[in-house]
Amino acid sequence: MHRAHIRNVAVAVVLASATATGLTGTALAAPADRPSRTASSAETSAAAVVDAARAAAFAHASATGVGKGDALQVQDAMLDPEGARHVRFQRSHDGMPVLGGDLVVHLDRHLVYTGVTRAAHHTVEPATTTARLTPAQAAATAASAAGGQAGTARLVVDARGGASALAYQVHVTGRADETGTGSRTVVVDAVTGEVRSTTPDSDEFLSPKLLATLRASGQALRPDTASLTVGARRPVPYTSSVATYPRTATGSGTSLFVGIVPLTTTQTGASSYLLKDPTRFGTETRDAKNRLTENFSTGTPISNSANTWGNGTVSDRTTAAVDAQYGITATLDFYQKTFGRKGIANDSRGAQGMVHFGNRIANAFWDPACTCMLYGDGDGVTFPEPLVALDVTGHELTHGVVDATAGLQPTRVDAAGNQYGEPGALNESLADIFGSAVEFFADNPANPPNYLIGEKLGLSQTFLRRLDHPSLDKLEGTIDYWSPAVHDAEVHAGSGVSSHAFYLLAEGSGRKTVDGVTYDSPTYRNLTVEGIGRDKATAVFYRALTRYMVSSTDFHDARLATLAAARDLYGQDSTEYQAVDRAWAAVNVTAANTPQNRS
Repeated sequence: MHRAHIRNVAVAVVLASATATGLTGTALAAPADRPSRTASSAETSAAAVVDAARAAAFAHASATGVGKGDALQVQDAMLDPEGARHVRFQRSHDGMPVLGGDLVVHLDRHLVYTGVTRAAHHTVEPATTTARLTPAQAAATAASAAGGQAGTARLVVDARGGASALAYQVHVTGRADETGTGSRTVVVDAVTGEVRSTTPDSDEFLSPKLLATLRASGQALRPDTASLTVGARRPVPYTSSVATYPRTATGSGTSLFVGIVPLTTTQTGASSYLLKDPTRFGTETRDAKNRLTENFSTGTPISNSANTWGNGTVSDRTTAAVDAQYGITATLDFYQKTFGRKGIANDSRGAQGMVHFGNRIANAFWDPACTCMLYGDGDGVTFPEPLVALDVTGHELTHGVVDATAGLQPTRVDAAGNQYGEPGALNESLADIFGSAVEFFADNPANPPNYLIGEKLGLSQTFLRRLDHPSLDKLEGTIDYWSPAVHDAEVHAGSGVSSHAFYLLAEGSGRKTVDGVTYDSPTYRNLTVEGIGRDKATAVFYRALTRYMVSSTDFHDARLATLAAARDLYGQDSTEYQAVDRAWAAVNVTAANTPQNRS
C-alpha cells in the first residue's frame, strides 16, 4: 500500500547532491553493442537539467498540462548513460499540493524536450478554491472515518480519478495491528465534506483479505526453517591490532530461513558489537520490544560481545534480526550493484528495520512514516514465525523504491483496508518482480532463487504467488490475463497481469526448468513468447519504473513504459523491444484494447 501523500524534495537538495538523487546510469542500461555514454559535467549539470525540464513543462503546456498557478517541485533527476534526461516533478497549484499531479519531463542530451509522462490527463484546477469546511471540521471528519487521532488538515487539490477538487489531506494515527501500522491518510472534500479516500500508510505483505482466508481455512503454516546448515560458512571475526572505535567488523548470524550468513557490523569497543552496517550507509536493525512504534529512534539497538548473532530459533530474539539485516542488506546490494541505486530512496541513506513489532502481529510492513521495515512475530497460530523471509524483505523494500519513484497508488481502499485498482496492482507486481530478483541476486543455497513468492512460509499451496502462472495461486485468486474487470480487482489478485508479462519477457512461454524449478507458463490465445533473459527483463522494468511510470500508471501505461525503456536500452528495432510488445500481448495487454477516457 501507499499513502496518498506528496513528497516535497527541495530543489537545493537535488542540486547539491546530484549523484545521490539519481543522476546516475543503470548498470544494465546498454546492450553490448552500444557502449554506455555518460555526459560530462560541462555538457550537463543537475541545475541545467532541472531548469530545462521545468521550462519545457510550461512551454509545452498542451502536452504536460502545466499551466497558470502551477509550480513544480523536483523529486528526482536522472541522466541515462546514452544521454537522455528525465526529471520527475510533484506539482502544486496556487500553493496547494496536487494529489495525482505528478509528471516526468523527458529531455534529450541537448536538453531539448522529447515528451512527458503525466498522472493526470485533465486540468488540475478545481472548480472553486474556497473551502466550506474549516480545517477543524475536516480533521474531525477524518478522525471519524479512520478511527484514530487526526493531525493538522492541509488544503490540497485532489486531481485523482479523472476530476479535480479542493480538499483537505489529514494524517490520522491509530492502533497498529496485523493489517497495518494504524496510521492512515484521509482526504476530505473541502466543499461537500465527503471522504474522498482513506488509505493505510503502511505497505503490508499479507492483505486483510488473505489473512481472513487463511484463518477461515484453518491453515497452520509450517515455515521452511530447517536448512540451517546450508547457508554461507561462518566467517572469521574481524581483528586488528589498532584499537580505534567504532570500526567495521565482520561477524556471522544464524537465521531462521537462510542458515548461517555473514554480517557486517560495527565494533564499538574491545568486546562490543552493534548490528549496524557502516558499509551500507549505516543500515541497522533494532528491536521494537513488542511496542507499536513507528519511530526507529525508539527501537532498542541490538548488540553483543562476540559478533555472532542468533541461534536459528525464535528462542533468541536476535535470530529474527539476523534474517532482517541479511535481507535488507541483500536488497540494498541488489539495487546498488545492478542499477547503481544508492539506498531505497537513492539518497545514500541506509534502510532500517525493526523486529518484534507489536504483539502477535502476523505481518511485515514497509512503513513510510519511519522509512523502515517493521516485522511482527506472527500470531502463534496461522503464522508461528516472524515474516522475515528474504523475498518478503525484497518485496516490501521495493515498495519503498516505488514510493520514492512512481508512487503508484490504489484507486480505492475498502473499509477492511483491502486495496483495488491497476496502479496498486502494478505496485504489488513490481514488489514481487524485484523481490524475486533479490533472491536470484543473493543466490543463497538455503533459499534457492525462483519465480515464486512466499515459498518459505509453509502455505499448503507451497507458495503465496508465482510469476510464471499467477492463477495457480488460489488463495488470492491471482489473475493471468488482463480484462476490463482487472480495473477494480484487489491489488494482489490483479498483480498477476504484469508479473506474468515480466516472467514471459524473461524466460518465455511454455514448459522449462530454471535453476531446478519447473515452470509451464501459459499465454493468452496460446501466443508463443521467446524470453530475452532475466537480466535484460529486469533492466527494462526498472528503467520503466524510474523513468516512465507515475502514480496513476495502469497496465496499458506500463506496456508503453516498458516499450520506452526497451527502446532506450536496446533500440526500437531490437529483438528486446519486440519481445516486450509480445510479452504484454501474451497477457492480453495491447494497443488495440487500451481503455478510452482514462484520467
